[in-house]
Amino acid sequence: MRQLRIGPPRRARLWLASFAIAMLGVLAFASAASALPASFWGVVPQVAPSAEELQRLKRGGVDSIRVPVSWGSIQPTRRGGFDWSSTDSFFAAAVKARIEVFPFLSTAPSWAVPVDRRFGSPETLPVRSGKQRSGWKQFVTQAVLRYGPHGTFWGENPELPERPVHTWQVWNEPNFKYFVAQPDPADYGKLVNLTYAAAKAADPGATLVLGGLFARPIEATFHVRPRQAYFASEFLEGMYKSTPGIKSKFVGYALHPYTGSYKNLPGRIEEVRRVLARNHDAAKALYITELGWSSEPPQPHNSFAKGVAGQARELKGAFRLLTANQRKWNLQRVFWFSVGDYAGLCNFCGGSGLFRSGFKPKPAWNAYVQFAGGRP
Repeated sequence: MRQLRIGPPRRARLWLASFAIAMLGVLAFASAASALPASFWGVVPQVAPSAEELQRLKRGGVDSIRVPVSWGSIQPTRRGGFDWSSTDSFFAAAVKARIEVFPFLSTAPSWAVPVDRRFGSPETLPVRSGKQRSGWKQFVTQAVLRYGPHGTFWGENPELPERPVHTWQVWNEPNFKYFVAQPDPADYGKLVNLTYAAAKAADPGATLVLGGLFARPIEATFHVRPRQAYFASEFLEGMYKSTPGIKSKFVGYALHPYTGSYKNLPGRIEEVRRVLARNHDAAKALYITELGWSSEPPQPHNSFAKGVAGQARELKGAFRLLTANQRKWNLQRVFWFSVGDYAGLCNFCGGSGLFRSGFKPKPAWNAYVQFAGGRP
């Protein structure tokens, strides 16, 4: 058979066609990104990123960063006042990088709530005594007065562009033992009410998002008392039933739909949406404030460990699915967990990062950038 030779004109035509196809792909991603809500793409760090790392995240398309505002760290002693230094530095670095801060109010000092040493978490949410309730409300008030509109943080740092916090997330995984040893939907409803009252008094424009619920912790199936966990749908149903009027206290609910495969995400999300629909609250916005897989080698008893290529594959599948259903689910933000690897905090934290040691990007970071419309 005679070898087909491609002359210069045809080679040029083929190159132009390939270039056009590539550009169509880029434009499709850009168009999809522009149609998404503002500050849609977020990340969750395990440790505070440096200024240079934050700049790289911003270039890559990261819009927002989820930051803990920890009562236990900020007021470790009852009469010692509030120490905002560590949180201030995080806020300042993020604002300088033009990344929006999405704070979650969480934890309790041991002087307010005893620590359950099995899990290293507060025994209960801080709502079961007058001391706990007044302490939590004071903490929330001071946080809003510091970082909200016209807050003291902005006044003390006039060189920073003022980017006040308007939306606050209430706790982290309140349905799971590692964040409250004895989770209780009624207690959580009380905490949301307390937070709403304090935040609104300090800033009438403040809004709340519920704490990210772990979708299906296996501990929810254990027959132990007191309970160590609830499925997100069960916990949310219990909060609605135990707390009349709770619908008016928050603008969005949050989910941590961890699963072995991105293909399971619709089931995790829809079972929670059905709870909202039954409670005539289906219009509420969804925030996915943690989602991720590990780049560690696959392991028999860790379904989140996918290997380097597998982590990128799961991210791509999840992000395609979430962006395709953004309007249907009223999805406002997606936060990848995490920025870097940090072993020891959870069973997949050692490989959950978009970057490995030395802030060297993984394939998952390149995939993230493609969806977020940034530059690696």
